[in-house]
Amino acid sequence: MAAKTNPFTFFQQVRAETAKVTWPTRRETVITTLMVFVMVILAATFFFLIDQILGWGVGTLLSLAN
Repeated sequence: MAAKTNPFTFFQQVRAETAKVTWPTRRETVITTLMVFVMVILAATFFFLIDQILGWGVGTLLSLAN
């Protein structure tokens, strides 16, 4: 089990670790966000089309059984 540290030392360590973080620029954030939206749209379109094709196929098979 880790040794307990006092709150002052803990917050010093948190500040030191936060300073090491490489934060993205505004441009990187915008580009990444746009890429996520594009991929979501592509995935939604793909799954919608697959669902329509499979639904049509199952409907066709069921109509042949009648």
